[in-house]
Amino acid sequence: MTEIMLRDVARAHPLRYVALRYFNVAGADPEGRSGQSTPNATHLIKVAVQTALGQRPYLEVFGTDYQTPDGTCVRDYIHVSDLIRAHIAALDFLRKGGESGVLNCGYGRGFSVLEVIAAVKRASGRDFALRFEARRPGDPVALVAEADRIGEVLGWRPARDDLDLIVGDALAWEERLISSRAG
Repeated sequence: MTEIMLRDVARAHPLRYVALRYFNVAGADPEGRSGQSTPNATHLIKVAVQTALGQRPYLEVFGTDYQTPDGTCVRDYIHVSDLIRAHIAALDFLRKGGESGVLNCGYGRGFSVLEVIAAVKRASGRDFALRFEARRPGDPVALVAEADRIGEVLGWRPARDDLDLIVGDALAWEERLISSRAG
């Protein structure tokens, strides 16, 4: 709806825009200045990291019967730092006279729930309990960006498109949150 509204306003007024369609934003600032601090978060990487650090007793895995290599959902995760860089590239593009448009902001490849869990276990060096549950209604098998256009239009290229790096930054942030609350 927002994209339609932007398009309509741009037709009626001198407005240029770039709408970025986010996929699963994850990670944290590599310098530890900010990260996801939402209480009761439901984002897989955040929840898995919290489980690895003992803040949750187990991690729920919803559905193991999807048509994917390991039976779990697949998602495209984008590091928050790359998302920031995409916004900067979009602003630069518009400042240089670029045309309005809508671009997917992801990496164009996905990771399954079990692949994400394995990455969290590698990064933390900890095993943790999983609870396998039925699929959640409405969960699609896979959500992966068609991400070629963002590079073509904005010249944007990811810098942190590695699952282990994304998870490592999220883990470091969560450990920082724990230590700030403790002391």
